[in-house]
Amino acid sequence: MQPIQITAYTASNSAGIGNRRLLKALQADASGLAVNDFNELPTYIGRVRELDNYSLGAQYRDLDCRNNHLADLCLRQDGFEEQVSELRQAVGATRLGLFLGTSTSGIYDFEQAYVNQGSGEEGTRAPLNPGVPYMGTVSNYSLVDFVSRRLAITGPQFCVSTACSSSAKVFAMAQRMLEAGWIDGAVVGGVDSLCNSTLYGFNSLSLISSHPCRPGGLGRDGINIGEGGGFMLLQRCESPEQGPLCLLGVGESSDAYHISSPHPAGDGAVSSMTQALDSAGLQATDIDYINLHGTATPVNDAVEALAVSRVFAPAPLCSSTKGWTGHTLGAAGITEAVICALAIEKELVPGSLNRGTLDPELPIAVVDATRKGNPRRALSNSFGFGGNNCSLILGRP
Repeated sequence: MQPIQITAYTASNSAGIGNRRLLKALQADASGLAVNDFNELPTYIGRVRELDNYSLGAQYRDLDCRNNHLADLCLRQDGFEEQVSELRQAVGATRLGLFLGTSTSGIYDFEQAYVNQGSGEEGTRAPLNPGVPYMGTVSNYSLVDFVSRRLAITGPQFCVSTACSSSAKVFAMAQRMLEAGWIDGAVVGGVDSLCNSTLYGFNSLSLISSHPCRPGGLGRDGINIGEGGGFMLLQRCESPEQGPLCLLGVGESSDAYHISSPHPAGDGAVSSMTQALDSAGLQATDIDYINLHGTATPVNDAVEALAVSRVFAPAPLCSSTKGWTGHTLGAAGITEAVICALAIEKELVPGSLNRGTLDPELPIAVVDATRKGNPRRALSNSFGFGGNNCSLILGRP
């Protein structure tokens, strides 16, 4: 594939609202995780406090929900919407694509509506308030609908919901559309907000940790769920010799081994990373840093480390950044793509916050603390339920 220029990017989560605060947290080892006060589960979460009293304008009343509040908050950071506007004016609204990932959408608001209904006669529940737009917000497409109106984009639009790889796979959709000539630019990204369905759901699978998560660490015992979102603006790279930050490669696979567990030998992850290298025309030795999916569950970290060791020998510097943000689920792909972009542009290698003692059984070394460095090319892994895998390579052409 031809390099695709990353013209602008932004991310917001519990570690920081916007790139500057997120970078500061990475440099200071300042986690956004805190004791869960969202419900009664004994765990840590990554909560975006700015959403607690957030509201959208009256023109978006039909799309008013926590997830779209977070999308709006993200769009207001780092001059992102202004740069989208500039490109839209240059190429036209119909020539801009919009590809976003989510898994929770407006589920939280629907949950709250159900809880607050009370009971009707004979134990039945009272009807939902017909004046509240639950049908419009609980749909995953609600996010795309809101952002397209917010940014005045009228080109091809898609929502991807493949669990934790959702906002990584959108890069592949944009790449194909750009290569086919359907569009001249694309906004990619994703947003996932906290809700009880995911917290209780992961708890039912015994995947929630009662401690801050420890990716790659000895004795790790589960994930912390966070909320977050982010966006990147992509366009054809007209002057690759100038070395702008670019999307260099994309790999996708679906091992379909199990509904929630990865293939024990990491076959799907190996395929995803190998495809990304091939599409970028790079060798394994050309990668300077890997942002691991690194959920901090015993099985997932072990399988990913095995897969990385099968592709990279020896492996470059590796870390998981979920100790800062928690696992942002459908927003994990874009969150960690932005962290990779910051690592390249700000010359640092993020560590694995809270890792503690490295698990000696892992066949790769997982960096514990953030350090200065000069990664030119970074690979970011996002692996979802059902074996939906995606690997991205960012860097200089």
